This record gives sequence, structure tokens and C-alpha cells, in this order.
Amino acid sequence: MKGTGRLLSLLAVVSGVAPAHDIITTKLTFTRDISRIFARHCVVCHSEIATIPLVTYEEVRPWAVSIKEQVLSRAMPPFGAVKGFGRLMPDEALSQEDITIIAAWVVGGAPQGDPGQLPKVPPTQVGRTPVRPMVERCVVETRAVLRNSLQASGIKPLTNRTVASARVVATLPDGRMVPLVWLYNYDPKFARTFQFAEPVFLPAGTVVSASAPLEYAIESASASVEANR
Repeated sequence: MKGTGRLLSLLAVVSGVAPAHDIITTKLTFTRDISRIFARHCVVCHSEIATIPLVTYEEVRPWAVSIKEQVLSRAMPPFGAVKGFGRLMPDEALSQEDITIIAAWVVGGAPQGDPGQLPKVPPTQVGRTPVRPMVERCVVETRAVLRNSLQASGIKPLTNRTVASARVVATLPDGRMVPLVWLYNYDPKFARTFQFAEPVFLPAGTVVSASAPLEYAIESASASVEANR
């Protein structure tokens, strides 16, 4: 019977289902590790006044297994684009390291840690970057050839459907390819613009194309943006 109980406990830990008394097998803690990831990526939507707040350990712990599943599937946070494809600002997607840390913390028993190691800065003030205004738009239906050069500052999907996967790239006249954004499980209800960390210069003759049927707008601060479809 003792052997059976030990086996059930180990299976519960591996599967991410916490037993009645958690077996702590990780040195990762909420206060030192997880709280900082949540401060950068989660608490803007899951603040103290949200339906599901994720600020304190007491609030996070009951949702630990669900959080692990959501981040492993990249359903949360709902960024809607693949991290590292194009230089975006702010890039709110979790890094692979962040995902690994969260998953390992949950499987390892989701310990709290020392409350004295919590971030000193209020979570809602961490990791937020001011949004830059957009001026002009060049609307593209999947593929277009730019008539004029422009300084692209972002891309906004113009779709009313979920986009499972669509890579938007620019092929410059000299043949070089510039990744712009890779939409992945993009939900149109967020109606977001994916802004570039720095303007991307696209000379006249550049071909901008998506890997799947998609209407989108190239946003720019330049005075004139035209495209041949």
C-alpha cells in the first residue's frame, strides 16, 4: 500500500495535478521567479480588480495547473504572434525560458518562497512601453508591391477571424527578406497593432506578402504609402 501511495503521488506531480500535500521538488519559487514573469506579462490584465487576479501567491496557487497548460500552448498571454519573428515593441509573448520556468515551478509543487523576495515595483508598472502613434496606412490583401518607399512602424491585422498561422515578410528589391510579424492563434477581438521596435525601411519595389490569405495594414509615419496588389 505504501508503494502504491508513493507511485500515485509521483504520477500526480509529473502530470501537473497537485496531490493533497504538495511534494516540493524545485528550487523555483513564486516570490523570486514567477512573480516577476507575471509582473511583466500577466498582471496588466489580471490585476487586483480583475475577475481572475494573479498578483499574490494566494491568488495564483489555485490556478497553477491551468496556468501551466495555458502558457505551454501559448494561449496565454494572448499576444497573437511568435516571439522573435520580427522585432516588435512591446513584445509581450513569453520567452521559451519563461514558459519552462513556469512549467517547472508548477510540476515541482508550486512553492511560495520568501515573501521578502517579491518585486519592489508595483506589478502594473513593470515592463510597459509607451505606444507610439501611427499616421499612414497601406492596406494589403495577402500580397502587394510597394510603389513608394516607406518607414514601416507596425502591422495591424484587418481580419474578423482567428488566424491560426500567417507569416508576413518583406522581400526587398535586392532579394533580401525581412521578417515583419508571424501571427499565431491571433484573436481579432484584441484588434492590436504589432509595432516594430524600430522603423523598418521598405524601398519602392518591395514585395510584402503573407503566407496565408490575410488582409492587413502596414502603418507608417511617412507621408506617402501606395501599393500595387
